[in-house]
Amino acid sequence: MVAKRPKYFSDMESPPEFLRALDQTRRLLTREGWFRAHIDANLVSIDQYAEAAFGNREFFLNKPHSIG
Repeated sequence: MVAKRPKYFSDMESPPEFLRALDQTRRLLTREGWFRAHIDANLVSIDQYAEAAFGNREFFLNKPHSIG
C-alpha cells in the first residue's frame, strides 16, 4: 500500500488569500503578547482546519526534509 504524500503550504505556487492570511496569523500569534490560552486556542483551531481541509494537521508547518 502506497501512502499518499501530504500537502504543505510551502508546496503551493500561488495559495489563496485566505490560506496566506491563516499562515501569517499562525506565525504572528506568538509575537503579539496575548495570553497563552488564547494563543493555544487559535493555533489548535488553525491546525484543525488544515487537517479537515487538506488531511495534514501540519500543513502550515515546515515540510520535513527527505534524504536524497
